[in-house]
Amino acid sequence: MTDKKCVVVIGGGPAGLMAAEVLSASGVQVDLYDAMPSVGRKFLLAGKGGLNLTHSEPFEIFASRFGERRTRVEPMLERFGPAQLQAWAQGLGIETFVGTSGRVFPKDMKAAPLLRAWLHRLRGAGVRFHMRHRWLGWAERGALRFAQADGEVQVPSDTVVLALGGGSWSRLGSDGAWLPWLAERNVAVAPLQPANCGFDVGWSEHFASRFAGQPFKSVAITFSAGDGRSFSRKGEFVATATGVEGSLVYAASALLRDEITARGSATLSLDLLPDRSAQQVSAAVRHPRGARSLSSHLKSRLGIDGIKAGLLYEALSREQMQMPDVLAATIKAVPLRLRAARPIDEAISTTMRGGPSDCILNRRVRAGTGF
Repeated sequence: MTDKKCVVVIGGGPAGLMAAEVLSASGVQVDLYDAMPSVGRKFLLAGKGGLNLTHSEPFEIFASRFGERRTRVEPMLERFGPAQLQAWAQGLGIETFVGTSGRVFPKDMKAAPLLRAWLHRLRGAGVRFHMRHRWLGWAERGALRFAQADGEVQVPSDTVVLALGGGSWSRLGSDGAWLPWLAERNVAVAPLQPANCGFDVGWSEHFASRFAGQPFKSVAITFSAGDGRSFSRKGEFVATATGVEGSLVYAASALLRDEITARGSATLSLDLLPDRSAQQVSAAVRHPRGARSLSSHLKSRLGIDGIKAGLLYEALSREQMQMPDVLAATIKAVPLRLRAARPIDEAISTTMRGGPSDCILNRRVRAGTGF
């Protein structure tokens, strides 16, 4: 009888756990190593926001969200997409529901029960977990080097799966330290970039102190990049002390980040009333207001107050606020200049141009190592 094949998985986030599940189900002995005391730490953090697992939108629309990478990712999504993910969660005893936005969540809106059930399944399948083992790269003869409490250990392995995470939220375990070790192995890598991130705007002190933490609801962002790509979508996002963040901004973040990298800044157009036409807004602005103040007029005729009104005063001078044509046009298209992406450690996730993600899709990774 031949010995059972053994594979090392490095990284205890969802990617590493899923790799361990697939491998163990195929009869492989899996040893999973992670630097932290427990696995799934960023996964648990995501659960604080309700744990958005996937989206219920039609597959064609869902696949289109991957932009220029769609042709590479779509075959994988066809094998394991939103429907399969929901079925997988149900197989763990986790019921899901579709929220008003179309997003899919666990019914209890928590990550911990799903993670516990997942780990129970993996341990039942024979997956062995080695915590507090920080990967240090390879030794001269190819063994895997790990730092642990008693010093460095070396683990021989014919096959290793690297599920190392990116560079955001480094306190939860993924810090991007692996980049130079892959470069030494002639794997093409590029610097990590923030993805699903916020951006700096440079608000006035008055706006930042009054509106930081408040949401822009029922708005639309339109953006045209210098390379011809474009983005347009309705949704909501949040003003921060330094700029903007939130779901609508995250959806456009790749385009905005690339534009800032290429041209130093990115200016998007923010429609404060996407459900009203320019003509309707203009008519409302021009409607006689009698003795009412402009703020009262905008609130009564258009429902603009609070942070939306504050943004208009941020974008326009006092004189321009009294010009109906200028005010109406700005309500439908507030120019918002983004100066920089927020630091990578604050990002929801990280990405890179080229590198391992492209290597595995093109099957160019060295034998015995997968990403």
